[in-house]
Parts: sequence; structure tokens; C-alpha cells
Amino acid sequence: MTLKQYDPLISTTPASQNWPNSYWASTVQAQQESPSLQRNIQTDVVVIGGGYTGLLTAYYLAEEFNIDVCVVEANAVGFGASGRNAGFVLKGSGRLGYTQIAKKWDLDVAKGIYQEFSEAVERVDSLITSNQIACDPQEKGYLKVAHNPKAMKQLTLASNFITTELGGQAELLSLEQLTENYMHNHQAYGALRLDDGFGINPLKLVLGYKSLVQNTKVSIFENTCIHHWFEEGGKHRLVTSGGEITANRVICAGNAYTPKTFNRRVDDKYLPILSNVIVTEPLTDAELQEAGLKTHQVTMDTRLLKYYYRLLPDNRLLLGGRGAITGKDAQDPIYAQRLKYALAQCFPVLANKAIDYNWTGWIAAAIDDMPHVYQKGGVGYSLGYCGSGVSFSAQAAYRLAQTLVGIKTPDLPLYRQPLPPFPFARMRRVGQWGYYHYAWMRDKYG
Repeated sequence: MTLKQYDPLISTTPASQNWPNSYWASTVQAQQESPSLQRNIQTDVVVIGGGYTGLLTAYYLAEEFNIDVCVVEANAVGFGASGRNAGFVLKGSGRLGYTQIAKKWDLDVAKGIYQEFSEAVERVDSLITSNQIACDPQEKGYLKVAHNPKAMKQLTLASNFITTELGGQAELLSLEQLTENYMHNHQAYGALRLDDGFGINPLKLVLGYKSLVQNTKVSIFENTCIHHWFEEGGKHRLVTSGGEITANRVICAGNAYTPKTFNRRVDDKYLPILSNVIVTEPLTDAELQEAGLKTHQVTMDTRLLKYYYRLLPDNRLLLGGRGAITGKDAQDPIYAQRLKYALAQCFPVLANKAIDYNWTGWIAAAIDDMPHVYQKGGVGYSLGYCGSGVSFSAQAAYRLAQTLVGIKTPDLPLYRQPLPPFPFARMRRVGQWGYYHYAWMRDKYG
């Protein structure tokens, strides 16, 4: 029996879930699923979660370090965030900007994190190119659009910080430049452009990673949910409905799809946030011209409750934003209606454009707004991408593999600090509700 909507803070198990009826699912043929675990096995490392992070961690462990490793996935690969996100490969993760990072730690830390995020984009690009993963990569470029004059001033400061302090490249676009060269967004006041972001088909990417892992002879057990995790005599015994895995080391790579009670190292240390994505029917040439849409580059605005959008290869427009707070409300049509309203505010010509696809997915946020890639005592995890994990998950997987074999990783908070617990964890969603109302007021009135 398939659950209506998996909710990490309510549901007892993520098992028995299907791919969502997303645009991405419509672009691929039915996949041959790997068999579920039906016996007892032993391995050096078991990776829990068959998304970007889990698959690539297993790949690097096996390919670069010759480690005996297997991957277990509660459903089919592509079920979770890796198969249903918006497909934005961006230089960043979490919610902290570089100036905030520098203020919280220092400039050297900001430079180090900027370097890691830059390498993440390069790593994904290289994985796609060198392994010929057919995931429809689009033109390079990431536009961050200012939604009011104050936000434009903040983008100006961010551009100066990236170029003068971090040694990176950033291009500040006036409203006239944005309109002439990229789009006629009726809610824009200008934009910041980075030249190394790009869009992909996320489901095709994760399926490409799956093939990459299978080619290294790593076992992937799909439809295999971990029901119990015992730590006995320095070993880990993971119990599924079809068998058991005994491992020396474990990697938790479920991110927001990790159940609320799973392991003390991650329990009560993340907030699952529901994101909603809509995709229109294809835009006509006349609609593209009237909307001034001249680019397929990935775009995000500066709101606290962000909207993100891009033209897809077939000229459909994808737009995403926040969804419901709880899983039971995920399918409430009000959230897709809000996204369609936002679309019309930006591009009035598209106000009556039909929506062909509408789906939701969970992302994970840490209390300190940054991802944590951490390993201690043979148990590691990567959690808290906050919706920007398509690229950084690749770098996180590489760093996780390194730490597991004893290679020192960069001395950065990303890799040195465990996830901090949420205070009053049972009240997380009350706090989320309050933040949404605060953010809505800030976004509306500045």
C-alpha cells in the first residue's frame, strides 16, 4: 500500500513510495530496479540512501579507495529529493551568504567555503561530461534577481565581496541589462549573474549516477528500508524486511527523507521543508518574445521565501517555491495556485498559461543554516543542503569518502562541526509557521 505523502516528522517509514508524477518522470522510460535485499550480508561500509550523496559516496569509496561498499534505498532510486528537485547546479548550499560566513567566522573560512562550492559545480560538470550522462545540461549562468531596490543594493555589496574578497567572478546587471539580454521580469530591479551555474534534468542525473555506481560493481539494493539499526561490539547491524547487513561503518545519506527517529546522530537535528514545483505547457514563440525570455539560465530571486525558475529545453517554464508545512497538506491546490500567481506577477503574458505538472518534495535545513558533512567513529552523514544540494552533494560525497579512509579534509565548519540539535525539536513546525509569516511580511514590505 502506497502512502499518500511521506512526511519525515510524522511517517514511521519512508518505504512503499513511488516516484512523483513530475515533469522529470515523464522524460524517462521505466527503469529496471535493482533487487531488494533478500539475505544476510557483510560489508565494510553501507550507505543508506540512493540519492546523489549516497550513490557518489559509494562510487568514490569503491572507485578511488577500493572499499567494499553497498547502497540501500528504501524505494526506487530517484524517489527522493535527487529525482524531484528543480535541477539547479549552483555554487552554494544552505542559507548563509558569503558575507555572513565571513562575519560568523573569518574571511579565510569564507574563501575556503567559496572554493568548496566552486569545486562542487566543477565536479558535477566533470561527472556529466566524463561519463556522458545524458541529463540535458543547459547553458551556463545563474541569475539572482533583486525583487526590490533594497535587495539590489545587497546584490551590489555581494558582487563586490565575491570579486574583491573571494577572488571570484560576479556580474552586476542593471534592470535595463537584465531586460535587454535575459528576461523582462516585471518584478525585477536588476540582478547578479554568476557564470558557472546551470540547469539539468535531476532524475536523469541521479539515474546516471546509479549506472556509474553499478559499473563499479557496487551492490545497490532498492526497495530495501532499514527498520532497525543496532550497534554491537563495534559493528553495525542493519535490519530490513528481507535480511540484515553487518557493516564496520555506515553513511547516512537520506537528507530530508530520513525518518524522524532513525539514529541519535541525526534525530532532531534537521527541519524537513516542503518545496513545490510547477511546470507549464510549452511557451509559444510569441509568448517567449512578449515575456522577453531570452535565456535558459537558472534564475532565483532575493526573497526570503524564494521563487526559482528556468526555461526547460522544450520551452516549458519551471517555477518553484515553498509548499505546505505538513505532508498531509502537500496536495492542497492553494500552493500551486500561489506559484502560478507568482509566475503571472513576473511575466503577465503567462497568467493564463496551463500548468501541466505540479509536484512536491522535501528539503532539509539545519538550525545554523549550513550543511554538515561529518564523520566520527565510523558513522558519517551529510545533511542540511537547504534545497541547493544538486552540486554540493557531489563535493560532500567526495569529502565523506575521504574522511572514511582517513584523508584530512579542508579545515572548514562544513566538515568539522556535527549537526547542532534543534531546541524544542517537537515545536519545529510551529517555528516554521511563524517564520513563514515573518518572511512573507518582509518580502512584501521590505
